[in-house]
Amino acid sequence: MTVPTTFVRDQWYVVASTDEIRDSPLARTVCGEHLVLFRKTDGAIVALTDRCPHRGYPLSLGEVIGDEIQCGYHGLRFDGCGTCTWAPLQNNIPSRANIESYPLAITGPWVWVWIGDPSQPDVDKLTALPWLDSPEWAEVHGMERLAARYSLLIDNLLDLSHESFLHAGLIGTPEVAITPIETRIDEEAGVVYVERHMESVECPPFYSDATGLSTPIDRWQDIEYHPVGCYILHSRVAAAGVAPRPDGSDPDAAHLTVLYAITPVDQHNTMDFWALARDFAIGDSETDGYLARMNREVILQDVRALDLLEQRLVAESEPSEISLKIDTGALAARRMIARLGEMATDPAN
Repeated sequence: MTVPTTFVRDQWYVVASTDEIRDSPLARTVCGEHLVLFRKTDGAIVALTDRCPHRGYPLSLGEVIGDEIQCGYHGLRFDGCGTCTWAPLQNNIPSRANIESYPLAITGPWVWVWIGDPSQPDVDKLTALPWLDSPEWAEVHGMERLAARYSLLIDNLLDLSHESFLHAGLIGTPEVAITPIETRIDEEAGVVYVERHMESVECPPFYSDATGLSTPIDRWQDIEYHPVGCYILHSRVAAAGVAPRPDGSDPDAAHLTVLYAITPVDQHNTMDFWALARDFAIGDSETDGYLARMNREVILQDVRALDLLEQRLVAESEPSEISLKIDTGALAARRMIARLGEMATDPAN
């Protein structure tokens, strides 16, 4: 496995949660680009280049004043469009003092940034995530940092057989690793689907404590991956033998939608934004707290494993790997990402 030398830039990536952006500037790096985010007085969020063009000082170390951000070194001020509005002793401010402003979009708790050509943000590339805004679903969310390349996280999420081993005692049971998967690839839509349906299996603590179900249960894992940075896991759990009704409704099951926004920081670091939405126990703060704690514990197990893999990959002069049947989804995702990268560098596109 090689370290990617470029990123797919004409994409939306989650840069922050809305509750992270408050009165002070927030520094983030996406695909190697340093950004600063702040709120204007009307609550609108702004993302600018995190570099004062005067001497290169990070604007994130400055101060938000009204609707502008002030450099903490020599006091230059910039509005939400990146226009320099004030500089010391400068009656006429040169246009070269202006900085880049990045298009943003908000879905539920997530702030997405368009990291491609700022004049051509493509809203059609935003994946619909209705579970994050619907009153019929409750959600908890967070973010963990990985000292690992983003492709390792994609591999991890598209092969859930590792739950039986890495997450044993939380969400993993033996049946996850031994139940066959079905992989489908929608080339036109650019989506990878991986499905695993388990019948009459063990109910792990994650689900028994949250739903009150006990062994045996029927458990479904239906994944859709939208390259590059959006992953959705539809998880269905129900008492064994309880199936959806003929009309498609499924009131006797509990449904959890686990979402990951995978944001490359640079070639060796990743931001793992996660959200967990559910259609039961709406408004129950105890369930909120339990699922937030447990989901974070699961994610931290992944973080530790992937950080270790990154260290090994960097240390090995010629890293190698083999792939198995369980990797069909991850391999399809790799091919899609490679094509997106090729399209971005092809002058004909």
